[in-house]
Amino acid sequence: MGSEDKEISTVIRVREFIVEKDLAAVEELERRCQVGLSGDLGDDGHGGGGGANSKKKKKKKKRGMSLHVEQIGDPFARVRHAPDHAMLVAEYGEEDEVVGVIKACVRMVSRGDTRSSSCCKRKMKFVKVACLLGLRVSPSHRRLGIATELVRRAEAWCEARGAAYATMATTASNEASLALFGGRFAYAPFRRPLFLGHPVHRHRTRVPRAHRVMQLPPPLATAAYAALLPPASAAEFVPADLPALLAHKLTLGTYLAIERNPDPALPPSFAVLSIWDATRSLRLRVGGAPPLLRASLAAARALDRHAPWLRVPSVPDVFRPFGTYLLYGLRMSGPEGPALLRSLCRHAHNVARKNLACAVVAADLGPNDPAAAAVPHWDSFSCDEDVWCIKKLNAATANGNARDDDVDWTTAPPAGVLFVDPREF
Repeated sequence: MGSEDKEISTVIRVREFIVEKDLAAVEELERRCQVGLSGDLGDDGHGGGGGANSKKKKKKKKRGMSLHVEQIGDPFARVRHAPDHAMLVAEYGEEDEVVGVIKACVRMVSRGDTRSSSCCKRKMKFVKVACLLGLRVSPSHRRLGIATELVRRAEAWCEARGAAYATMATTASNEASLALFGGRFAYAPFRRPLFLGHPVHRHRTRVPRAHRVMQLPPPLATAAYAALLPPASAAEFVPADLPALLAHKLTLGTYLAIERNPDPALPPSFAVLSIWDATRSLRLRVGGAPPLLRASLAAARALDRHAPWLRVPSVPDVFRPFGTYLLYGLRMSGPEGPALLRSLCRHAHNVARKNLACAVVAADLGPNDPAAAAVPHWDSFSCDEDVWCIKKLNAATANGNARDDDVDWTTAPPAGVLFVDPREF
């Protein structure tokens, strides 16, 4: 084992990314790794990077349809929000060719805690968690141990910065990714979020007159989430820097919906969500569609253009690169909460209509979250194959990252709220 590791280290060199030296090579690597979904990336297990990579694998359709994803803009966009973040590249051979890349960040998030039945009276408990994502290996250099070396070095980097747990995201059908992380690195399946997508149509969707939608400035949005997000065991992965996320330039707004004339005999109802503009960092494209399907969708778009009064719900041209808006922090309360949340989703659709680059509005939610049933979505743009995996690291307790040895988060049951940070999509 020792001699094998030594031999691998002589041909594979892992170091931190240098913009001036590596940017062109990493962009070319990303381009070469734009392939199909659901494990098509996985000869070397490099498909399980999480975030956008997991989205592109999880939505495989019948007849060979697949979703291709291209990262654009800042290569650090998905990890830069964390104080501790890095991108590692792997060089191979005597020519120092960049053949692999992985991104990692360490951030503070809320964790589940099921020890107390009076969880509603407990404050959120935060823990340092590492996120490994964007793992890529050149198609011509797979099965050489490059993905293994990148993950090993990324874990060591995160552990040195006090991470108590490491997470990654993949799909249930990505056998190579699960074999690498689950088999070789002992990650365990942890959570199964739902991806709910809805196409953006040319026509405005109607928000009921009985509902009032208002935009909250970041300070009020922070206060609203403090009141709506349950503490302790009922909410997981809520970022400690939530105020910074709500004030981020790519958060287009946080919106609150209330009833104009509520029934005084009933508890008050309201809903809230935030919109993240992912069109600046991602481009998606559906490939492998049958010609008949392409033609029928094109005909529907043509009919909608020439006869808009028919209000045909034509699907945008998803066979060319398109962007998406991500909905996060979806919460609701009261008997009219689901209806109010649906109105907010319609409002988000109308916001997305103003951006010609946006073709889909989507949300990631926990399967036990009541909000999931209220979100309008199309089955063809949605799926439940995402798998979040987790591993407990051996990092020493430091910087307020106290851990209770009698409670292992990796075996805790799912919380009611699973907060998905759009910055790591």
